[in-house]
Amino acid sequence: MEKEDQSELCFPQLINISCRKPSSHRPEDVLLTVLLSVICIFTVVLNLLVIISISHFRQLHTPTNLLLLSLAVSDFLVGLLVWPGEIYWRTSCWMLGAVMCFLHNYVSFLITFVSLGNMVLISADRYVAICDPLHYNSKVTVKKVQLCVCLCWFFSLLYSSAILKDELTHPGSYISCYGECAIGSDYYTRVADLVVTFLLPLSIIITLYMRVFVVAVSQAQTMRSHVTSDKLQHSVTVRAKKSELKAARTLGVLVLVFLMCFFPFYIVNLIADNKIMSSTAKYVLYLFGLNSCLNPLIYALFYPWFRRAVRHVVTLHILQPGSCQTNII
Repeated sequence: MEKEDQSELCFPQLINISCRKPSSHRPEDVLLTVLLSVICIFTVVLNLLVIISISHFRQLHTPTNLLLLSLAVSDFLVGLLVWPGEIYWRTSCWMLGAVMCFLHNYVSFLITFVSLGNMVLISADRYVAICDPLHYNSKVTVKKVQLCVCLCWFFSLLYSSAILKDELTHPGSYISCYGECAIGSDYYTRVADLVVTFLLPLSIIITLYMRVFVVAVSQAQTMRSHVTSDKLQHSVTVRAKKSELKAARTLGVLVLVFLMCFFPFYIVNLIADNKIMSSTAKYVLYLFGLNSCLNPLIYALFYPWFRRAVRHVVTLHILQPGSCQTNII
């Protein structure tokens, strides 16, 4: 092999078993890398604001917000761990070894499953709030939500370990050349994964939100008739129902954006070859990762309490004594 060809290898001394360096000097590659880096920074900062806001202000310690907190933690980890690994792997040879490659992909799988679990829990929360409002406070408590969130993370750990059991025992078994970070599975495992982590949660989410939509339309019609017949008597009830309907609409947007970013990844993952981290799958993985940056932007757009909380955080008002008792909502 000629010297100029050897310089394109990750390990020039290993001519026959070394991967080629990824092309990262073209203008479009540089632009994409800069864009991914900016998204990474925004993902970390925005989700950190969500985590600080919900954790600090006691008024925000509601069951629904605890679910949003769990989602923000998983999104924060995407920006802190997954995005940097993807940017590094995209722009250079993987020099961190097979074990670190496995850990990077394991964390990616784990966060994906946790995000899915959070979306199912959020849909279930809105279902109970809209379809059974009289029993919502008794059925959905802070302690029950905390337990559900812990179980979501625990079962995600177990499922990630089960799906990646081959890589867990033999890291790097799917790597075809040195300088590559790849993880693989057979077709039937990918199909099973598609059912368990996409089709089943998707079916649950759509079923719950279809029910929520039907009941929400009915409640909206009822509220209009109440306002017309006896505006004063039902004013408090109407405001409460409007608040729940607004929350359902906002979280519905959150779930819809999540599914739009999530669907392409699993379709490509199903039809791709044995290497899950193939070049095509990587680009749809970027789309899925973008969702972690979009979520806090959705909060900022639809939740006034989030904008107020961010102002308190940015201006360091939270450092003042008793700031956790501040009226945010």
